[in-house]
Amino acid sequence: MPDRPLEVTIPTQLIDMRTPVDKAILVGAPERELDPRVADEHLDELARLTDTAGGRVVGTLRQRLAHPNPRLYIGEGKAEELRELVQSTPADLVIFDEELSPAQGKNLEDLLGVRVLDRSELILDIFATRARSREARLQVELAQLEYLLPRLRRMWSHLSRIRGGIGLRGPGETQLETDRRLIGTRIADLKTKLRDVAKAREVQRRSRQGQFRAALVGYTNAGKSSLLRTLSGADLFVEDRLFATLDSATRTVDLGSGYSALVTDTVGFIRKLPHHLVASFRSTLEEAREADILLHVIDGSHPDWEEQRQVVREVLEDLGLREAPRLMVFNKTDRLTHAEEEALRARVRSLETHPAVFVSALVPASLDALRETLRARMRARLAQVVIRLDVADGESLAALYRQGEVLDRAEEDGVVVVTVRLPRAYVDRLVEGGADVHEVA
Repeated sequence: MPDRPLEVTIPTQLIDMRTPVDKAILVGAPERELDPRVADEHLDELARLTDTAGGRVVGTLRQRLAHPNPRLYIGEGKAEELRELVQSTPADLVIFDEELSPAQGKNLEDLLGVRVLDRSELILDIFATRARSREARLQVELAQLEYLLPRLRRMWSHLSRIRGGIGLRGPGETQLETDRRLIGTRIADLKTKLRDVAKAREVQRRSRQGQFRAALVGYTNAGKSSLLRTLSGADLFVEDRLFATLDSATRTVDLGSGYSALVTDTVGFIRKLPHHLVASFRSTLEEAREADILLHVIDGSHPDWEEQRQVVREVLEDLGLREAPRLMVFNKTDRLTHAEEEALRARVRSLETHPAVFVSALVPASLDALRETLRARMRARLAQVVIRLDVADGESLAALYRQGEVLDRAEEDGVVVVTVRLPRAYVDRLVEGGADVHEVA
């Protein structure tokens, strides 16, 4: 009997393996006193956060409130309008720009029939998907669990679903059957691990003592990572999105004239940043506390840069950094016309605040002013001294060139006389070691 040819049935319908995209309706309900233009910008920012989380906006709803409704946050009539909007669109998610109480979130979900998130949950979800290092993942998980704890009754219905999505990622997926006691145990365990990480960071910081350190702080997407990449020449991840990077990075930056500094990029801030996140990332933000100067990076092309600047100032004050030396670095000047940049400079001068420089991370030559300012800061913390060394002591002479800026060198009767700028801590060590050191007045 002849062999029959093999018959292959080709499926006529392909299976879509892509991750489902959450379709969201955004709700803005600011206080009536808030400027309408600022209120619109806040909702636009929420849309950008939704995009960063991988969602797609399919509708928006606004209401100006004298005070929040204790049951639904928005008014009863507006909540019914929101329900109709959900039914008339493919939305499977509603995101509020304000923080909802656990009861408000549950009441809204019962009314709308879809998941409801607030701004804090959205930001926590973004952090869960963007954290790369072990420390960042620990910090985000801790913040998520602390946020989850008072909301267990509502959140468990989310976690019982098979598919992931905005607000359902991160540690929640591994905590389906958990209860308050287990979450409390996990929180304690995370805090212990983060304390160990903090100790390791402290050892790293002590190893850098004597080196000039600067920390980049600022609103998310102000261009901190781009700035560090251009300054250092290092290959750092950069993306034009909110919270593109969460992991801090420290790089050595050549400032010219023999000077160098350690510059650290820290996590970006945003208005209404969940306090659990600020607390969890405190060890990371210790880099800012230990810095000799904070470089407050501001998107000079953003129409609401003054509000963003104020948000960063408030977070720094919460961290106890109100009096820390600071330099405002206005970035993205390449997006401004000459007239707009002049207006920006005039506005900054009128504020009578910290000194400022104006740069663009995309124009390396524009960073010369920043480098010169940092060199001046370094010189201010150096002591100018005259040191006499035996002409045969080449090792000590080489150390002076490594540790400082040699201004003059002369030889007198078998002795090398060196005029040099050195860190005061290094001068103190030389004096303790019995070196012939005289400080120049």
